[in-house]
Amino acid sequence: MKFLVCISNVPDTTTKIAFTPDNKEFNKAGVQFVINPWDEYALTRAIELKEAQGGGTVTVLNVGEADTEPNIRKALAIGADDAIRVNAFPKDAFFVAQQIASIAKDGGYDVILMGKESIDYNGFQVHGMVGELLGIPTVAPAMKLDMSGNTATLEREIEGGKEIVEVNTPFVASCQQPMCEPRIPNMRGIMTARTKPLKVVEPVGDAPRTEVAVYALPPKKEGVKLIPAENAGELIKLLRNEAKVI
Repeated sequence: MKFLVCISNVPDTTTKIAFTPDNKEFNKAGVQFVINPWDEYALTRAIELKEAQGGGTVTVLNVGEADTEPNIRKALAIGADDAIRVNAFPKDAFFVAQQIASIAKDGGYDVILMGKESIDYNGFQVHGMVGELLGIPTVAPAMKLDMSGNTATLEREIEGGKEIVEVNTPFVASCQQPMCEPRIPNMRGIMTARTKPLKVVEPVGDAPRTEVAVYALPPKKEGVKLIPAENAGELIKLLRNEAKVI
């Protein structure tokens, strides 16, 4: 079975966010990038399923420029067999979905996995677009994934509960916890990752359909007002007239 796992290159969660002077681009200066944490669930589960089946391949796919390659190599160190990088900045969700769909179609992959969203934009869009472009089912967000032959059983989160669905390959699924425990690369994996194939291809399809007009930081929090316990009337007045919560 052939697994295609899509990974994003995102700022570390401890990053202090800043933008370029025109507020149209994220300022990468001094920022450490990591594999999108949601994508790590997809990657680890694909590796686990491959190992359980006693064969198959796990390919990682990233849409990004050359500076994403260290994290692609990390994915290889975790256990992926090979990697593909589409040499383009991921400008918008549809553009990224087009690249994934093209690679998936040409490669004949059985299962296409990715995180439920990236932690930088939290778009929750790409998986559905990929499934639509390929004309195959999409299950999102999946909390569990098991395979029996060409049939997958997935548990997904729905309003007020959970839903268990079955789907035949090929299909797309976006992943979240508690699907598995993400793996950490060991020394052997790090050494072998250096020689695993990493193919670079040029983008296909349309130019990005959207662009960022402006970025803005959230307003700074104002100071806290402390009201003496015996002055309940003043507290109520502030909650009603300033905070407007009652």
